[in-house]
Amino acid sequence: MTSIPSQTSERSLRATSRSPRSPQSEKSGKKNKKSPQDRKLSLKEVKKKGKMDRSHGEDSVIMHLGQLDLGNSKPVTGTGLAFTEKSQEYFCLWDDKHSECPERVSTVIDKMKQYELLQRCHLVTERAATEEEISLVHTVEYVELMKSTQKMSQNELHSLSGNYEHIYIHPKSFQCARLAVGSVLELVDQVMTGKLRNGFSVCRPPGHHAERDQMSGYCMFNNVAIAASYAKEKYNLKRILIVDWDVHHGQGIQHIFEEDPSVLYFSIHRYEYGRIWPHLTESSETAVGQGIGEGYNINVPWNQTGMKDADYITVFTQLLLPVAFEFMPQLVLVSAGFDSGIGDPKGKMVVTPPCFAILTHMLQPLANGRLILALEGGYHYRSTAESACACLKVLLGDQCPKLESSFSPCYGAMDSISKSIAAHSKFWKCLQILDPHLYKREGTQPDNPEVFPEEIDSVLDRSSNMIIQALPPVQTGLVYDERMMEHYNMWDSHHPEVPQRISRIFSHLEKQGFVERCQRLSIRAATEEELAMCHGNEHINTIKSTAMMKPRDLHKQGDEYDSIYICAQSYQSAILAVGACFSALEALLTGKVSNAVAIVRPPGHHAEKDSACGFCFFNNVALTARYAQKLAGNLIRVLILDWDIHHGNGTQHIFEDDPSVLYISLHRYDNGSFFPTMEDANFDKVGQGLGKGYNVNIPWNSSKMGDPEYIAAFQKVVMPIASEFDPELVLVSAGFDAARGDPLGSYLVTPECYAHMTHMLLGLAGGRVLVVLEGGYNLSSISESMSMCTSVLLGDCLPDLGQLAVPHQSAIRSINNVLQVHCQFWSSLRLNIPDSVRSSLPTASPTRKELLSPRRTSSKKESTPQKHVQQHENLTSEVNEGPLKSLETTAVIADNDSINQITESLQSVSLGSSTVRQKDQIDLEQTVISSLASLSVGGARQKVKPLAHESTTNVQEHQKRSKGSIQTPQSNQAIQPETPEAVGLEPAHTVTAGEETKTSLLDTASGWSKSQTNCEIYLNSQDIDMGTLFAVEPLTWCPHLREINPLPSKGLNVFQTCLDCETRMENWVCLVCYQVHCGRHVNQHMLNHSISSGHVMVLSFTDLSVWCYSCDSYVHNKALDQAKNAAYTMKFGEDMPGCN
Repeated sequence: MTSIPSQTSERSLRATSRSPRSPQSEKSGKKNKKSPQDRKLSLKEVKKKGKMDRSHGEDSVIMHLGQLDLGNSKPVTGTGLAFTEKSQEYFCLWDDKHSECPERVSTVIDKMKQYELLQRCHLVTERAATEEEISLVHTVEYVELMKSTQKMSQNELHSLSGNYEHIYIHPKSFQCARLAVGSVLELVDQVMTGKLRNGFSVCRPPGHHAERDQMSGYCMFNNVAIAASYAKEKYNLKRILIVDWDVHHGQGIQHIFEEDPSVLYFSIHRYEYGRIWPHLTESSETAVGQGIGEGYNINVPWNQTGMKDADYITVFTQLLLPVAFEFMPQLVLVSAGFDSGIGDPKGKMVVTPPCFAILTHMLQPLANGRLILALEGGYHYRSTAESACACLKVLLGDQCPKLESSFSPCYGAMDSISKSIAAHSKFWKCLQILDPHLYKREGTQPDNPEVFPEEIDSVLDRSSNMIIQALPPVQTGLVYDERMMEHYNMWDSHHPEVPQRISRIFSHLEKQGFVERCQRLSIRAATEEELAMCHGNEHINTIKSTAMMKPRDLHKQGDEYDSIYICAQSYQSAILAVGACFSALEALLTGKVSNAVAIVRPPGHHAEKDSACGFCFFNNVALTARYAQKLAGNLIRVLILDWDIHHGNGTQHIFEDDPSVLYISLHRYDNGSFFPTMEDANFDKVGQGLGKGYNVNIPWNSSKMGDPEYIAAFQKVVMPIASEFDPELVLVSAGFDAARGDPLGSYLVTPECYAHMTHMLLGLAGGRVLVVLEGGYNLSSISESMSMCTSVLLGDCLPDLGQLAVPHQSAIRSINNVLQVHCQFWSSLRLNIPDSVRSSLPTASPTRKELLSPRRTSSKKESTPQKHVQQHENLTSEVNEGPLKSLETTAVIADNDSINQITESLQSVSLGSSTVRQKDQIDLEQTVISSLASLSVGGARQKVKPLAHESTTNVQEHQKRSKGSIQTPQSNQAIQPETPEAVGLEPAHTVTAGEETKTSLLDTASGWSKSQTNCEIYLNSQDIDMGTLFAVEPLTWCPHLREINPLPSKGLNVFQTCLDCETRMENWVCLVCYQVHCGRHVNQHMLNHSISSGHVMVLSFTDLSVWCYSCDSYVHNKALDQAKNAAYTMKFGEDMPGCN
């Protein structure tokens, strides 16, 4: 079932005032049509300057258009493998036991053949680098010297080798070195031209020690450095990341690029305070680059041996990935030395092959997946071969293997990481997300114990078993059943939790071709015995009994719960949702699939042990976790990651004393005022009893959180804790109501961000991840978001996130609160930043909204720790004292004149992102906000009031029966009015302060609001916390742009009348069929046309704005310029400014 009833479509089309049906929205939109003074400014810069511009800069639009796939282009696939038998032709003539020998490469290739990996790769054509290519890095004199060695005698070669450190030269060294360079360059060509997604060069000699004019450490030419210079020269790349995990410092690469900001070099190496070769002070963390290259050389030096998987992964999570996301590389090159692997005689580290696979997986989100590994060191032949194969499998798209040992980074590792962060905190904004009072661990820890040979063989044997394990024929499982659509609201057709939520997702997956790529799994209903794993019998029997109730009794039973509607089919749909998750889990645990997606409803994470709540009857994910433990026969470790915008109160309460389940939730909290309005959702609720530390809440206390905040939380909190927990199964409560455009969430998370979060989670539990649908109420955004997640589960290349902004100060504060509370439980969080650096880092001060927001108590009446309350009170009292203290803060706004005066005052207030404000400015803003007690602040999207016959009855009925609701932006304002009349508004129905929350859900779902004053229109579009100033924020693109047809040959006639009623008032033209119809406040013929035809993109003849009915938003995109310019030319007799 893919069609959507017209009634539901009409409901979704009424969900905002920013539409063709609202004259008021058009009026507010017109005020901001001025072009920005500087077309090159980004949107954020325009906002900060307060230009209130409705359009994005040209550069931003063009960049996004370039990323938008308007066709069905085939994604880049394939892994290249470069090797040549000729690389084994050189060896040490005077030492037949030399560690840098041909067996290093031959063993790797033999192992790849044994694991049948070679046949899955694209074998790259062998070629030697030209002297011109080598001279991109090395001096001409040095190249000539190397060239001359081909004709030298053994004595001459021995003598020349003695002039360099750890070097031997063979007559064929020069030719083999050219082939080694050429293999990497050929991979660069294949990857950069889109013929392959990634690649691996298995050649010798290695290269990362080679300097511009001399050999060093077994290295002749610097393979990776030449490849970086080649990519810059040939493909005009501006940002290249080189990651070097060889156990020795790649001083050659560092020296070559230390003054070059276009190459970020990141090295993790054994140092031991300079006692380990190459014995250079510049191998320490203090070497950060020189000149304009400062900050682009990052060293993480190990000062002890025995570093393990946890130490290396923590480096990536805490330091490399945050910096890399900020750097935004266009190509990633890896100096893949495996002498840091377990058993290596030179490295003396304990990194296992699965760890190298996970490190490779962690790099895949960068540079659109353009990732090339080049073999460097590695002197334990089997360890090197197993590690190389593990990396190659990940490049080929196989799931990550599970880590061998328990995850706990040692003190020495955390100390080295902390010092590197300290050295670079002034260069990278992502490293400034630190609280100056985080947990500081004192004392020392002895070196890690030595690993004995028999242990090495045992570890490698287990690794080998994982690598050769047969893959399922289909990687991703999918559960979906139309019968779950039979649960519906028989009294309120405008309710946001509609049956079409799952059918639209499934239909979109079908259109993308994902359904046929997945393994469709049959589903069953869960039994009462299975439901009892998490729920009480009384609750189960109560919900079961509703199947036989009459409508009046169903309505009454629904009133017994918070935000619940019930119909006769609700119980059956609910047990099907649980059973579908069970079916997906069974396929996952039996190896039938590697991961799975469950498109189910009703959702589950709000359901308590003994009560339904928030659209949820039974807790799907919690029951799935218990079922997994039942199938396994023991309490396997399960991670539940909940990114639904609402806190999963039910899931938290079910597992709060259970250390076998780690629950991590990222949710909108607003200091307890956002549904479910419990302090249980705050950061200081860490679990109870044995479960302390296993409940992690990341509460957001400000509006408009988006990709920067969610990615930062994953990097700083989610992944470090989850990795240390080392789950055996990952369950995702995948609510998409934090997605951009959601009517309940009002957040800005993109489908691309959900894709990246999914990819990060796939590095856990051997890739056993089950994504289960929870909330999400914009049908377009949930479909796109779940599609992106499914694409990642299927192994497709990750989309580009673009340049991430600095996270909101409120988000930084929330993250630090979580770190401060949980570092006592998780060693991965225990950074030890020096006091001198701590004092120089910016701190996040509370926003005005957080100072003023009321605190709400939880259902368990637990209070926040006294320290937190004290800080809150102190900050509030500080704001209330100042030069403007005597001004009345409870003034009643009686007329529009006084409202407009306050609007002018607000316009004079600086709303920049500075963390330190002048005291009198804070007091002024506090006074203004207090005076506007009745106004909607915080970016809420006001709704259009419907006709009288459409609204009054439904509103009154809803108020009579509602006991509470999942809150919408309108119900989460910091200060509420005493009465509607206080601001001269004329609501359709007078409500008390206590009833406001009850009506808010219906308001959002039905799409109406009170009429707005000029000041409200101005304020409702602002996000004061983020310092933004704009009236209407259009989408820069939407998926329906591809539906637009070219202009008809006769062009546009902006004076054309409505085809239905012949009116000339407020007409719109359909950009698909180019019919002209009137807007909602005339006879709503364009709305009717959209519903009947499915055409969703329309252009206003009044103000030339473009509206998308499906995305429920204005759209401003370069692709619309042709139509806009044609209309503009007809109206004004000239081309539209800024339109080429």
